[in-house]
Amino acid sequence: MGFGFRVKQLDYDLTPVAGLALVGHHLKRLDPLFKRLDAQWPCRGGLPPSTLMRSYVGLLAQSKSDFDAIEGFRGDRFFQEALGLVGVPSSPTLRQRLDAQAALWFDFTSQAIEALLRKSQPDYGLLPCGHVPLDIDTFAMDNSGTAKDGVSRTYAGVDGYCPLAAYLGTHGFCLEFALRPGAQHSASETTYNLETAVPMAQRLSTAGPKAPILVRMDAGFCSAALMADMQRCNRPGLPRVDVLIKWNPRKTDPLEVLRRQELEGGLLWQHPRAGKRVAVWEVAVQVEGIAHRLRRIVRITERTVDARGQQFLVPEIILEGWTTSLPKAISAEAIIDLYAGHATHEQFHAEFKTDMDLERLPSGKFDTNDLVCQLAALTMNVLRLMGQQGLLGPHAPVRHAARRRRLKTVIQELVIRAVRISAHRGRHFRLIVDAISA
Repeated sequence: MGFGFRVKQLDYDLTPVAGLALVGHHLKRLDPLFKRLDAQWPCRGGLPPSTLMRSYVGLLAQSKSDFDAIEGFRGDRFFQEALGLVGVPSSPTLRQRLDAQAALWFDFTSQAIEALLRKSQPDYGLLPCGHVPLDIDTFAMDNSGTAKDGVSRTYAGVDGYCPLAAYLGTHGFCLEFALRPGAQHSASETTYNLETAVPMAQRLSTAGPKAPILVRMDAGFCSAALMADMQRCNRPGLPRVDVLIKWNPRKTDPLEVLRRQELEGGLLWQHPRAGKRVAVWEVAVQVEGIAHRLRRIVRITERTVDARGQQFLVPEIILEGWTTSLPKAISAEAIIDLYAGHATHEQFHAEFKTDMDLERLPSGKFDTNDLVCQLAALTMNVLRLMGQQGLLGPHAPVRHAARRRRLKTVIQELVIRAVRISAHRGRHFRLIVDAISA
């Protein structure tokens, strides 16, 4: 016996993305900035810039990055009212307007990110030492097989882009998502990014946790000039900025370092297992452009036997180091552990590329893709706020215990929600917002 389905036309409207009402709620906090943007770049006879940006944020909040995805919402009244739009642009309009004016709107996105976080006062997440981390790094975005502006060979061995991202706090609020050509070195032009991200982190910390900032970066940023730039951010009345950067030994010979330290004596070897010994020590280093000396924690690892018991013909020696301005009250082992926490930012990179579908950027023009990345940073922060406020309390959907929810979870649990649309005395969607927030 077969089973049949009865298809019936309902006499009321449904929407599968009721969580856009919450996205619009957070974007409404930016109304003064949007109005200023529209006044500065008026468009006679067309949609204002704020509508284009709000529309694209609404797509990214659903994990849709392609401009053509907007066509599915052209006649959707809920999409328009939930995001505060004066109209829904067509796909060609969205693409052409961004291509024509993207470079003019770069400053707005940075202001919008800071205003959103300042007004929301989220829990950024502090480190055990009491600092709020600012993790800065680059990562590869595979756009191979395309002729987009800026696509070139990345360090990951694929053709694409290599953007720089800056995340504030252990919960991953994005302050900077700057697109770069794939072949650009990590430290190249990073001074300009630091001039934006570090002072913004200081201002946000002043308004929120009032904690010092710890900038963590890998060996690709091991540069005296960059360290000096960050030290110059230490001004009266602002939170202190400390650095923790992986040391790049460059042409330093690990065997020569080991022999020199053994001759000087004082090495304390630890033996985690048979055939492996580890020593950690500290030296003071003078960095050009910084008046006081910094600390460098050095660790050398010698292996004569691998983890499976295979003996080496020649010992394997690995030299590592970390340069920091943290005080001596924080031990060398604690500093190594603090840098190990820097690896969490790799999860944030993955959320951009997979959860928000931004591995392959939608435009062939570099400036347009750069603006897309900046709007993605704004969207990430909106989704982070939604996750903190809606998925960590006692009434949240059943999930494993966690201090934060990744963007995919927020999109699944809060944005992709099918509800009935109702109106009462002209107040549209009031019941929907109450139901989602409850």
